[in-house]
Amino acid sequence: MDLHYSLLLAVLVGVSVLIPYIGAMLVTIPVVIVAMFQWGLGADFWTLFVAYLVVQGLDGNVIVPLLFSEAVNLHPLVIILSVVVFGGLWGFWGVFFAIPLATLVKAVVHVWPDESLNETR
Repeated sequence: MDLHYSLLLAVLVGVSVLIPYIGAMLVTIPVVIVAMFQWGLGADFWTLFVAYLVVQGLDGNVIVPLLFSEAVNLHPLVIILSVVVFGGLWGFWGVFFAIPLATLVKAVVHVWPDESLNETR
């Protein structure tokens, strides 16, 4: 779309993926500011804005949970719920550490001794 500073903005957007949801919202600000200074509030600005929102929506809600689910062997829904739960509990840091914390919870649940097995022994 011939946006100025597109390489720098692309790097920021790429790094923003490390912090689910919050990172995408924070990086939207410089993208919108650069586009507004370049084109004003014309059709090019709104086209870029809508395209950016669609790409970020697909990335944050479909692609990233699917990729992380394969990497840490968690269901994509568990990843989304962990971001919501840990983000609600601890804010920014909960969102930042949601996937590692969900993986930790899964590991603890799998190694926790089963009470029904202990009663039969």
